[in-house]
Amino acid sequence: MTDQKIKKATALKYDGSDSAPIVVASGQGEIAERIVELAREAGLHITSDPILADLLAKIPVGHEIPEELYLAVAEILTYVYRLNEQN
Repeated sequence: MTDQKIKKATALKYDGSDSAPIVVASGQGEIAERIVELAREAGLHITSDPILADLLAKIPVGHEIPEELYLAVAEILTYVYRLNEQN
């Protein structure tokens, strides 16, 4: 972890079998820090976008993201897929 505290974190899952990414974890404060810690341990890529984090934090765990967030999340997924291809 860095010295900067993580305020909010949301973990998404998208494997193509669902119509949209699904929120699989979400939290604030210590829970957010734990979500990020587990993601790092799993070798997952982490992005920081406070505005998107606020919007995603409103979605209950187990629910798909709404259409309004498709573009923002798609841009992040594209970035992550490109990083994975380079490795």
